[in-house]
Amino acid sequence: MTPLRQRMIDAMVLRGFAARTQQSYVEAIYRMAKHYRRDPCEYSAQDVQAYLLHLVQERHLSYSTMNQAACAASFLYAGVLGRKREDFQIPMAKVPPKLPQILTREEIARLLAHCTAMQRMLLQTIYAAGLRISEACTLRVCDIESAPDRMCIRVNGGKGGKDRFTLLSATLLSELRAHARAHGLSRHEPRAWLFRNQAGDEPLNICTAQKNYQHACQRALITKSGGPHTLRHDFATHLLEGGVDLHSIQKLLGHGHLSTTSRYLHLISPQFHPPKGVDPLDLLAGLPKL
Repeated sequence: MTPLRQRMIDAMVLRGFAARTQQSYVEAIYRMAKHYRRDPCEYSAQDVQAYLLHLVQERHLSYSTMNQAACAASFLYAGVLGRKREDFQIPMAKVPPKLPQILTREEIARLLAHCTAMQRMLLQTIYAAGLRISEACTLRVCDIESAPDRMCIRVNGGKGGKDRFTLLSATLLSELRAHARAHGLSRHEPRAWLFRNQAGDEPLNICTAQKNYQHACQRALITKSGGPHTLRHDFATHLLEGGVDLHSIQKLLGHGHLSTTSRYLHLISPQFHPPKGVDPLDLLAGLPKL
């Protein structure tokens, strides 16, 4: 590990950056250094700007990806190397907001029908609890609180390193209990991951989970773009359609601002009516039977 890389990691740890943010920033600087084949300490502001332009114009990456690299560079040069922002300006692109694509309930049911047991349980958990893929992959058995007066899922170290609690429906709890029995999982083991890798000693790799989702979509003949995060969008949209208020959904998703959650108001279907006798919070119970 180079001294500059260690300095950058130490600076992020001191500021309490989430592990995923640390990894993303370090990788962004590594890719820029690989592009120039020089020590990043030697770069000028013009060098950084030229690299960001290269990402968009030559590599055809999204502006969101470019902005992530710009944030990493800004932190390195201002927060670690002490360059003055007014002298070392790094531009950020204005990214127009886009509405996410969501799956219909029939498509979700079809997707789940084309998964292996482990894959299906992971996707059911993401959809029924509104989790990010990173949050779902690192769930432990002890994070499931199943007491009748406190049914919820504890999310540890979500985006921004924040902890929160989210929904645990009766249907999801039943499925998780069956999953735990089938795999011999115990809540008394501190590292009893709900979703483990093939070796069984580490949580399921995020890239593996994303590839599994794409393969399941292909088998289910679902052509809509997006990854497992689509199910989190479905969670928010379907709760809104079921009559759950926006503020409650904001807390369940872990959004810092209500404006982030309010975009789902544009995705709800006014024609939808929840099935009679089904709890609107139990999204799995509301899926059609294939």
